[in-house]
Amino acid sequence: MARLRLGPVLRYVDGEAATVWVEASGPCVAEVRCADGAKGSTHTFQIDGHHYALVPVTGLTPGTETAYEVTLDDAKVWPEPDSPFPASTIRAPEYAADEPVRVTFGSCRWAAPPASGTSWRERGRELGGEHDPVGPDALDTLAARLAADPTAERPDVLLLLGDQVYADETSPATQEWLARRRDLTDAPGTQVADYQEYTHLYYESWLDPEIRWLLSTVPSCMIFDDHDVIDDWNTSAAWVREMRATPWWQERILSGLMSYWVHQHIGNLHPSELAADPVYAQVCAAPDGTDVLREFATRADSDPTSARWSYRRDFGRVRLVMVDTRAARVLDEQNRAMLHPEAARWVREQTLEGQDSATGAYDHLLIGSSLPWLLPHLIHHAESWNAAMSRGERGARWARFGEKLRRRADLEHWAAFPTSFDTLTDLVTEAGGGPAAPATVSVLGGDVHHAYVAEPSWPASGPAPTARVLQLTCSPVHNSIPGYMKVGFRFGWSRAGRSIGRGLARHARAAAPRIKWRKTGGPWYGNQLMTLTLRGRSANLTLDQADQQGGLARTDRRTIT
Repeated sequence: MARLRLGPVLRYVDGEAATVWVEASGPCVAEVRCADGAKGSTHTFQIDGHHYALVPVTGLTPGTETAYEVTLDDAKVWPEPDSPFPASTIRAPEYAADEPVRVTFGSCRWAAPPASGTSWRERGRELGGEHDPVGPDALDTLAARLAADPTAERPDVLLLLGDQVYADETSPATQEWLARRRDLTDAPGTQVADYQEYTHLYYESWLDPEIRWLLSTVPSCMIFDDHDVIDDWNTSAAWVREMRATPWWQERILSGLMSYWVHQHIGNLHPSELAADPVYAQVCAAPDGTDVLREFATRADSDPTSARWSYRRDFGRVRLVMVDTRAARVLDEQNRAMLHPEAARWVREQTLEGQDSATGAYDHLLIGSSLPWLLPHLIHHAESWNAAMSRGERGARWARFGEKLRRRADLEHWAAFPTSFDTLTDLVTEAGGGPAAPATVSVLGGDVHHAYVAEPSWPASGPAPTARVLQLTCSPVHNSIPGYMKVGFRFGWSRAGRSIGRGLARHARAAAPRIKWRKTGGPWYGNQLMTLTLRGRSANLTLDQADQQGGLARTDRRTIT
């Protein structure tokens, strides 16, 4: 009899349908049965000896909430017997004009010990140690708050903006597990090497009881960042050449893309998109879909135009366009771009679709990007300067120095792709203007291990959006930041930092940004999540910080705007 190995993870949800992701211990029929009669079932597909299903659930009633259970070959496997958590439920939204849409987001999560000490001891050494050096996990504290009061306000969707797993920074417990498989003195050492090792990272992260329950009852959208594969992934053409010359990289990148497709990507898609996806159809139709998915990953790595990892979701009058800022890059130094032309066109089309109508398609636009658009001024100018140096504006010696510095200092955000920074700025300007302009345009980012709010302004001489535009950055969910980096980020916003940045821009002969911006909130440090509450044309932002008090995790909540 098949057992539930991982999940359930509630992914897509609208007023009538949902998808629920599970991993089983063997081939079987996975079924979701809701208390109100809605249901769905599908047969598992196989990848490298693992068996997965993304179960489509239909027959939901808009505006209602229903508990559900999961069965494998008619045997109930979820909820678990004697579970301390409330029933997992699916809320089918109605998106009425007076009803809020709550969007909670963050990025960068090391797997953490679960908040309930008993369950952690039961899991023992297999999946982690007992001490958490970076403090309580913000997702754990969110789960604890929701489980303690099922009537409390909860997110309509959880946006995880990258680094859901750390393939290059494994825990001591995972390193012990890896050492039982292979010799860690051989590359890639304590980093993961293949698909099986990637699956272990997801077990370590998603089997945390609090996280498992949270993901079973709050819908989620996800996108990768570099650590889902490796630090500095696709930083430059020179970096790619060096990595492809190593004997272990090919297996690493293919396994990273395959595991991301399985665990994260397919759940992002609307059921109609999923039904039309040729790779998904081939994987599900094959007795073993490993070769099909491996061929897809090979194409995606060698030709960025062959796969689209970006996607769009509409939550009533709120639109989310989630942008892949890693795998869609153009890395030629003379033509660097965050998105190749086809990907940039798709993002533009999805952002503007329907906005030419009398009322527009949305009241709030969210652009999800693992990498922030607006950075502290010094860092922005340092990245644009570095881009100019690396492409040879000051000669070969500066180019070599620029490449080394780029990798050492992670100079690879939108500012490091100046043309793409301008293109995104133009898109925000256009989307935020016109007779049917939304009330807000928010670029949601993570990556930088702290949180802040930045607000741009446009020159009076040119077009400007009428919508309020914000850069909302929230990171990490569960990680740390060295003290010297805190000092650096604070200095980057200062008047002296701006002055130094302008000097770098002059040295690089770089054009000044077409917009200005200022920090209007933060920086805040710690493990944290932001929540946007969007009702009609109003927006409210809160920051939840996980804290430790008396040995118990708690949440500090502050209203930002």
